Amino acid sequence: MELAFIPSPSRGVLNLGPIPLRGYAFCIIIGVFVAVWLGNKRWIARGGRPGTVADIAVWAVPFGLIGGRLYHVITDYQLYFSEGRDWVDAFKIWEGGLGIWGAIAFGALGAWIGARRRGIPLPAYADAVAPGIALAQAIGRWGNWFNQELYGKATDLPWAVEITSSADGRVPGTYHPTFLYESLWCIGVALLVIWADRRFRLGHGRAFALYVAAYCAGRFWIEYMRVDDAHHILGLRLNNWTALVVFLLAVVYMVLSARKRPGREAVVEPGAESADGDAEGDAEEDAGADADAKDVDASDADAATSGGSETDEHDEKHEKHVKDGAESSAKKG
Repeated sequence: MELAFIPSPSRGVLNLGPIPLRGYAFCIIIGVFVAVWLGNKRWIARGGRPGTVADIAVWAVPFGLIGGRLYHVITDYQLYFSEGRDWVDAFKIWEGGLGIWGAIAFGALGAWIGARRRGIPLPAYADAVAPGIALAQAIGRWGNWFNQELYGKATDLPWAVEITSSADGRVPGTYHPTFLYESLWCIGVALLVIWADRRFRLGHGRAFALYVAAYCAGRFWIEYMRVDDAHHILGLRLNNWTALVVFLLAVVYMVLSARKRPGREAVVEPGAESADGDAEGDAEEDAGADADAKDVDASDADAATSGGSETDEHDEKHEKHVKDGAESSAKKG
């Protein structure tokens, strides 16, 4: 008998009148907002303009969603195109099913388009948004909890997740909450990238490569625990092989990039520094104009004071001259 477990939601959708609020979609949306918010702060800290991250995300997010769904449908095609299945379900993204590998690949393509339109180097942008993407994944994984999917082997551990649904071959019981493991791992990846970026000033895409490598390391062992249907190659799940290959590519990129382009980009967004410089220049000009105006006022005041003193001295001399003339006339008389 299980003494404790993580209960699953009785349903993954809440109907607000005619509008269905789906937990899976809600987690994805929150994750996107967090990623853009954190990416914007990091981009500004690197010398970029506010709002640039959001502008490029307008391209990256839709591409990422399409890529993530395509990867899932292609690698799990039997869920949609086998006998007794409805291929229309392949378009029901709100019911779950996004492959992170496709999401990152297509999201990078969308980001490249957006960055190219702004004249921004994609590696610098990727470095800025890397921790935010990891946090978005951490939040998005809770969408699997709402859908009661992507859990591990059966267990009676206190933090086991309870599965109550029997749809699509599920067997009610308590299982390893692999969604929770991956969520916590992604939070750790985000903190690792932030720390390493501050400590070593990672640039030219190396912060993003560190995120990719760290995520793949965790995804490998978490994927190994899952029990949902998947294609196997040489005894390993397809996503295990994908994580292994992508991990190696990320490590190779970090090593080669550090040798060819050490350090960090001096300028991440053309025009950002000149815009700041113009603003500072305008402020300095305004300050200079104020100072000149004060000097003019002071000069006018000095002139007025000096002019007043000279006038007083002239009046005194005139009065003395008149007085002396009067006395001289009196003596002659």
